[in-house]
Amino acid sequence: MSANDHFEEVFEQYRNAAQEIAQEELKHEISNSQNQESIVAVRKNEEGDLIAFKTSSGRELDYISALTDAKQGKLAHVDVFHKYGRDILRSEPDGIKENNLDHLPEF
Repeated sequence: MSANDHFEEVFEQYRNAAQEIAQEELKHEISNSQNQESIVAVRKNEEGDLIAFKTSSGRELDYISALTDAKQGKLAHVDVFHKYGRDILRSEPDGIKENNLDHLPEF
């Protein structure tokens, strides 16, 4: 077996294991997201920054309230990460541009 074949085999094992884990995580997320709201629309300021969010239940949240709800697991399909000295709300990276917060309809 060549070194390249060995690397390919190890990578395939890694990818297969990751797919199994992803399937389990998806099942868990689906059951959890049934109790969560999702963000369906956004409000931007003149510079294009997201400043408020509308949820699937119709609630309108300012940025800080949305961060708090996201940290408490009340909002589905969003992540909070810390960068530039502050917490930032973003959609979960799934490769679909249309559901990114910046691409949602405005209210």
